[in-house]
Amino acid sequence: MELKRKPPWLKSKISAAQGVQMANMLRGMGLHSVCESANCPNLGECFANKTVTFMILGGSCTRNCAFCAVPKGGVEPLDPEEPAKVAEAAKALGSLHTVVTSVTRDDLPDGGAEHFAKTVRALKETLPGSTVEVLIPDFKGNPDALKTVLDSGPEIVNHNIETVPALYPDVRPGAVYERSLELIKRIKTAADGIYSKTGLMVGLGESEEEVFAVFDDLVSVGCDMLTIGQYLRPSKNHHPVAEYIHPAQFEKYKEAALEKGLKFVASGPLVRSSYRAARGFEELNKNIDLP
Repeated sequence: MELKRKPPWLKSKISAAQGVQMANMLRGMGLHSVCESANCPNLGECFANKTVTFMILGGSCTRNCAFCAVPKGGVEPLDPEEPAKVAEAAKALGSLHTVVTSVTRDDLPDGGAEHFAKTVRALKETLPGSTVEVLIPDFKGNPDALKTVLDSGPEIVNHNIETVPALYPDVRPGAVYERSLELIKRIKTAADGIYSKTGLMVGLGESEEEVFAVFDDLVSVGCDMLTIGQYLRPSKNHHPVAEYIHPAQFEKYKEAALEKGLKFVASGPLVRSSYRAARGFEELNKNIDLP
């Protein structure tokens, strides 16, 4: 049964209205953001600070994950100008660290890998000296597709594990836990100097022991960075929230993950995959605690 009342720590302090100018710019350029498509609770803060996670490969997904608000079905032809548009928008925002994600496109032979690569290269050419983080789908485990993305030179490659393996049939029916782990492992073995990153949602019905086991699995495949956040139900048609996790438990998860060997962990109720991504990259590189 869905929990009705959200606790006070899940209330965003910044109104999404502060990001109207950002939203208008994206729409004017024919671009999508996962911030809007996934109903991110941090949208107001990020848009007000001129940060955005670009979502490429169209606005509709070929999978039907039970946690995700991104529209399903009705996929669009790829926009050949999209990589250049993303780079242009990032330049207009003065972005020093750009995050790019996508819908899953199982209908494409390479899952959209070459389009990702073109976007990374466009960003590198347009914003010399800037860094790029990509949040990619699993490409159905295709190692050549992953290599295409890695060869384009992003600094961070993120692929979200999302939840504990026992919940995959209900929450991620089109995905395979072991396949996602293998992809994260390949990021480290197939390329030098690229950080691997993943994200985990809690509050879906998992146990603490299951979360700790995921930490062990991530360390075993050499994952560098981890984000942990509260699952929030996008609608009544999505998987219900089983529990609102207390901030103290998020801190416990962070400490445990770091002790097990993760190099960087962001853990909190409103943490999302690309939330304050530039700060995380800086912290990992400098090995310091940022305020």
